[in-house]
Amino acid sequence: MRPAVGLALACAAVAALTGCSIENASCGGEEYPVLSVGSTGSTCVPKGEDPPKGYVRYPEGKEPQKVDDKWDVYWQTHTVDENGKIIEVPKGG
Repeated sequence: MRPAVGLALACAAVAALTGCSIENASCGGEEYPVLSVGSTGSTCVPKGEDPPKGYVRYPEGKEPQKVDDKWDVYWQTHTVDENGKIIEVPKGG
C-alpha cells in the first residue's frame, strides 16, 4: 500500500475525533513535480534525477506543492514553450 493511501485511511478513521485533514501532495516525499513542455501535463521525478525528455522543472517559486494549490491551478491553463517561456494554453488544448 502506498504511504499516502495509508495516511488517508488512518486519517479518515480518526477525523471525527481529531479534526485531521488531508491535503494531497503533488508528488511523494522523495519526488518533485515536472511540467510537460507545450502542454499542461505533469509527472513526478525522483529527487536527484533530471526530468525525462519533453519535461522541464517548474520555474523557481512557481512549483505546485499540493493538489489545487495556487500553482497547481495556474499550471492547468499555462505551460512553457520549447524556449522556456511561460505561455497560456489555448482553451481545449
